[in-house]
Amino acid sequence: MISKLTETDPEKFLPWLQSQIPLLNHMGMKPLHFKDDTLVMAAELAPNVNDKGTGFGGSLATLATLCGWALVTLGLRREGLDCDVMIRDSQLKYLAPVTGDFAAQAAFPETEWPGFVSYLQENGRSRVTLNVVITQQGESPALTLTGTYFARIR
Repeated sequence: MISKLTETDPEKFLPWLQSQIPLLNHMGMKPLHFKDDTLVMAAELAPNVNDKGTGFGGSLATLATLCGWALVTLGLRREGLDCDVMIRDSQLKYLAPVTGDFAAQAAFPETEWPGFVSYLQENGRSRVTLNVVITQQGESPALTLTGTYFARIR
């Protein structure tokens, strides 16, 4: 069984995440990439297609939301913190149709992350705002999400 507190290996984290959120088992998830404070989560278009043959907006929103959540979860685990993480609010902007496999990318905000962790350690809860971008095959953004994620120490 994977330790909820310490697992930050993307090859082990994705199966754990799929066991916690069964929807991911139907989205054609590709291996995660977590390096240099950046997380990339990718999915195949085929299981996420809408009636127009493009990426379904709900699938894009799901992947973007989960990318931010997973980044916060992995970052806190790396800090040795066992926390519940939730999205508090978000704003989505659909910028272009998705016609191929797509990926969500999020990075720790350099100026906010240390304060987020420090406040969490002092108060048992904290929140951080992340920007997540979905692109397809290296093209310009198809969707952006600005989300506030809340964490509390268990």
